[in-house]
Amino acid sequence: MTTALVAGLLAGYGIAVPVGAVGTYLVSLTARTSLRTGVCAALGVATADGLYALAATLGGTALASALRPVLGPLRWVCMLVLLALAAWGAVTAVRESRGHRLATRTAPAPPSPARAYLGLLGITLLNPTTVIYFAALVLGAQASGPAGLLEQGVFVLAAFAASASWQVLLAGSGALLGRALTGRRGRLATALAASGVMTALAVRMALAPG
Repeated sequence: MTTALVAGLLAGYGIAVPVGAVGTYLVSLTARTSLRTGVCAALGVATADGLYALAATLGGTALASALRPVLGPLRWVCMLVLLALAAWGAVTAVRESRGHRLATRTAPAPPSPARAYLGLLGITLLNPTTVIYFAALVLGAQASGPAGLLEQGVFVLAAFAASASWQVLLAGSGALLGRALTGRRGRLATALAASGVMTALAVRMALAPG
């Protein structure tokens, strides 16, 4: 259970920490509206991450059972997927940092807390990187050995809690911290940190027995 908890926390933080378009909008939304609206929007992002973790866990379990004879090589494929996502995130962050390409868009009218929650939920669900990320993690874990329902539940809840804690912190950080995180250096630092987490997960997967 402890292993599932740690894996879920690492997975949640790994996908949540990069401050991209969603994180930037979350900070600016909180600054323009209220902490309540920002927290609701943050929980919308975390809910999407939790749903993807649940879907990947359930789908990963079924797929792992069907492909059990090739799960050994599949673990290495999943490890390469995680390393590729880590490298892609780091390269993109460095490229944007060097090019100083910070998007400036006209902000729409501030939504209500309920609309903020649903809006951020929908936006995050449309991100294909999230489902690829969680599917690779779960399939890699399945290759190391079967996980029970309790472990799967702990993984999903831990991933949701990790994502929620970061998103709520981001929403409540205030204007000063918001500018720091969404500025050129802040975006680069958070993206590189997340790439480091993904790389650590891939290494942990490679060193797992079996």
